[in-house]
Amino acid sequence: MGVLKTALEWMLRFFYDLSGSYGIAIILLTLAIRLILAPLTLSQSKSMEAMKALQPEMQALQARYKDKPEEYQRKVMELYQEHKVNPLGGCLPMLVQLPFLWALFAVLREFDFGTGFLWLTSLSAPDPLYILPILSAVTTYIQMMMTSADASQKSMMFIMPVFIGYISINFPAGLVIYWVVSNLFSMGQQYLIARQMSPQEGGKA
Repeated sequence: MGVLKTALEWMLRFFYDLSGSYGIAIILLTLAIRLILAPLTLSQSKSMEAMKALQPEMQALQARYKDKPEEYQRKVMELYQEHKVNPLGGCLPMLVQLPFLWALFAVLREFDFGTGFLWLTSLSAPDPLYILPILSAVTTYIQMMMTSADASQKSMMFIMPVFIGYISINFPAGLVIYWVVSNLFSMGQQYLIARQMSPQEGGKA
């Protein structure tokens, strides 16, 4: 974690030298991190789109084996294996980001920015207008809506955004900027993948 923290701080200073703004530097740092993680998140995003395509078959299995839960679970796993789909794929991109979030949190908490960004007086302090926490909750919700393929996760799609928005109230504004921009990147990536895997549907958009 110490090595990752040092690397992120160096990258933050590098992007500041390029842009002259720490707010823009955080945005550029976010995009750089997401591009580094792109090969992993890309494969997982494709897996989630594949799961969505299997929903009709899964619903048919659920109706057929509604009185046989163990048989239903076995058939579902066989369906996943047949189509090479990872049912936990939706969680992995978020989990992979956690070390970067922890390291970036440490950097932003200790970093002396000296200046703010837009309406923010300090990127090390929480957003006094709560704009960023609201954006973090909204973008988290939209991202989960775009990636979820399991109807049983509906409650989580409401709980998680509220939780993220709540904890963002006390997080450094710079860290919440990272989260919001990262969510926007994921949404764009998922949209492009969905169009690629469903060309006919994409053509109607």
